[in-house]
Amino acid sequence: MEKSKILYAEDDNTIAFLVQDSLESYYDICWYPDGKSALEAFNNESFDICLLDIMMPEMNGFELAQYIREENSEIPIIFISAKALKEDRIKGLKIGADDYLVKPFSIEELILKIEVFLKRSKKTESSSQKYKVGKFNFDPKNYTLQNQENTITLTQREAELLLYFIRNKNTVLKRQEILKAIWGDDDYFMGRSLDVFISRLRKIFTQENNIIIENIHGIGFRFSEK
Repeated sequence: MEKSKILYAEDDNTIAFLVQDSLESYYDICWYPDGKSALEAFNNESFDICLLDIMMPEMNGFELAQYIREENSEIPIIFISAKALKEDRIKGLKIGADDYLVKPFSIEELILKIEVFLKRSKKTESSSQKYKVGKFNFDPKNYTLQNQENTITLTQREAELLLYFIRNKNTVLKRQEILKAIWGDDDYFMGRSLDVFISRLRKIFTQENNIIIENIHGIGFRFSEK
């Protein structure tokens, strides 16, 4: 079976060697020591997932992720960084990253996260069902929301969250349920991530008065369509 191909951008040679050495048995991992060379590779090759450090020469991880998202809204992006501040994590998610892993981390945790995203990508590829959401047609396979005016391309996380809401329409969903279903964990940071993605979906549906993502205080959310 052909290995999944990883774009790995990291300027610390020691960390890069350890990660490469640990992952190369499972994946085709391509390491780049700075953001600029990683972007050049992304533009010329095909990858299944991106692992990005933030503090790098030539081009930092945030800038690199923005370029990647402009070209491809579907490929999973995981930040791996020593920057542990909440503001940095939230910034990464707002740029379009799907997850954020703080150094030092365990290889087992990294592999688990990679596998979760690769499996979800394959599931999405195999799903052909489309959904009507207000005036939009939602295509989970291609991560798109389309109406008469335009087409909005979602990130993988946004598409997964919207699909989960649609499948549980008019049901009060506990935060922990959503986090476990989409992120596989329900810690504080994942909860903050959930809030960011819900804000994005609400912004998309601003003009759709019949689409409501309601906060249920102390419990979670309810997605409803009038």
